[in-house]
Parts: sequence; C-alpha cells; structure tokens
Amino acid sequence: MPFEKVTSEKLSQNVARQIELLILRGILRPGERLPAERELAERMGVSRPSLREALEGLEAKGLVTSRPGSGVFIADVLGSAFSPALIELFAAHDEAVFDYLDFRRDLEGLAADRAARLGSDTDLEVIATIYAKMEAAHQKRDPTDEAGLDAQFHMAIIEASHNVVMLHMMRSMFELLMQGVFYNRQMMFKNRMTRDMLLDQHRAINAGIQARDPKAARAAIVAHLDYVELALTEQAKAERNEAVARQRIEHERRR
Repeated sequence: MPFEKVTSEKLSQNVARQIELLILRGILRPGERLPAERELAERMGVSRPSLREALEGLEAKGLVTSRPGSGVFIADVLGSAFSPALIELFAAHDEAVFDYLDFRRDLEGLAADRAARLGSDTDLEVIATIYAKMEAAHQKRDPTDEAGLDAQFHMAIIEASHNVVMLHMMRSMFELLMQGVFYNRQMMFKNRMTRDMLLDQHRAINAGIQARDPKAARAAIVAHLDYVELALTEQAKAERNEAVARQRIEHERRR
C-alpha cells in the first residue's frame, strides 16, 4: 500500500521552507541582508540553533551566503541566467536590443494583463505609489531618479502578475538593462519631450491596471515599448548623422 508514516517536520526545515518561499516569490532579493541572527530567530519564533541549521542548509543549496563580520545575504541566484560570453554578445550587436524589446513587449504585455486581473489591491497600490513617485521625480531637472523609478514601476507590474518564473526571468533581464547591456536608459530621459512622452505612457499603463482593464493595460505596455523602439531607432540615426557631420566639418577645416 502506498502509505508512509507521518513525521513531524523539524523546526529548521520549516524555517528553511519559509525563506525559500520568500526568495521564490521575489520578496527577498539577491544581495539583500537578512536580519541579525537574534532578531530573525525572535521574529520566526525559533531557537538560534534551529535558525543556524536552516541557514546552513540554505547556504549548501546556494540560496544564501554568509559573510564573516557582515551577516547572511540572499545569494545572487540570477547570476547564472546568462553567461558572461552571451552578455558580451548582447552588448556587441544592435539586433539584440530590438529582440530584447520584442521579448519585453510580449512578456510585459502578459504581465500587465495578469496584474489587472490577478493583482491584489495591495499590488495595485504598490504600482500606483511608484507611479506617483515618478510624477514627483519628473519635476526634477536630473532624470536619474525618474529613470530608476521606471525600472521599479515595470518590475512592480511583473511582481503583481504572480508568476514566479516570469518574475525571476524578467528581474534578470532588467538587471542587464540597468547595467547598460542593451541600451543607455539614462539617455532616454535626457530629452525633455521624450521624458514627457514616457510619463504619459506610464500614466496610461497605471490607469489600465488600476481600472482592472487587462486589454487597456496590455495595449498601453505595447504602445510604450513601441515608442521606446522608435526613440532608440531615431537616436541611432541621429548619432550616425552626427558622425557624418563631424567628418564634413573636419574635412572643411583642413581645406
């Protein structure tokens, strides 16, 4: 008969499972420091030996890493998503940028659809809060904060879609974007007219999700990424034209 004896789960296993789920759900992020041992044991209602045993097991799995004198940190579980050779290949070829935008258009359109349908009221509040911060940052001359909030806004939508595979895949992709592998995000926000357009697009995305209108949310994502693609194409063309113009002026100066 296919029955086994019921065994009570060790406290350390329960602790490890809770931390694993927080990592899986994207709540604990790579590089994030866990609370000090005493505090964490008190918050979880377990003894420090049980907590240590759980953390040792998680470290053996590669999910956390202990740094002497600093504490325990969530491991960079995304580090192996793309090999260094592939990342260099992405950075060296322009076609990767447009393939990346196609990928985002499809995946984020789905994420916005799911967020509108499946996101909790709290999920939607997070998205709205980040958008409000974007509006405030839009008033600043320096676009750095607004560019950073842009990434947070998109990640909040993906988190609200409640699909852990999509979450970790897209978080990995956004990490490459923030490293400038695909294109310079800061450049997108330097032109005031472009910044205005981008804010309008994020407003439409937020409005569709807050209205729980999956079609409107998906359409707003598609329109936004279509615009990003167009802006990048025009930026590349302008850079080529400027290079030719510099050649002309250099030639004229030498005549």
